[in-house]
Amino acid sequence: MPSPQPSRAPGRLAEAREQPFHSVEEAWFWTMAALVARRDGARIVSGAGLVARPCEPDDVIRCLDRLYRQRRVELAHARIMRLWGERGEAPDPRQPREAGDWRLWSEAMRRLDWPLRVKGIVTGPLPVAKPADILGFPGSDA
Repeated sequence: MPSPQPSRAPGRLAEAREQPFHSVEEAWFWTMAALVARRDGARIVSGAGLVARPCEPDDVIRCLDRLYRQRRVELAHARIMRLWGERGEAPDPRQPREAGDWRLWSEAMRRLDWPLRVKGIVTGPLPVAKPADILGFPGSDA
């Protein structure tokens, strides 16, 4: 008779398959897609997606809310995050009409990055610190 397999707690097995986000932007776009789906009537069920994530959309929102209450992000940041999050893309700093939005977006993403990293939601490389790094201006390493 074969020996019984050691029992595993259901939560431990799920944790092993969870895949953190590569960037704070990826986490934000995922969160916004889930919130839009919820607004449109979908029921959000933990673990039902193609990729298991280490959080729920509300966890990301709670981190943003904490930053807001600490006055690390302002209502203008949140408005830009919602607007571009619903579009599923970040503002383009090379477009004059989007440059102001990009400034607020990048500030908010940098400030949201650390709380998500501490919780294990984001594990990818650290975000770019200067606009010159993205735009490839002289003196940047890009």
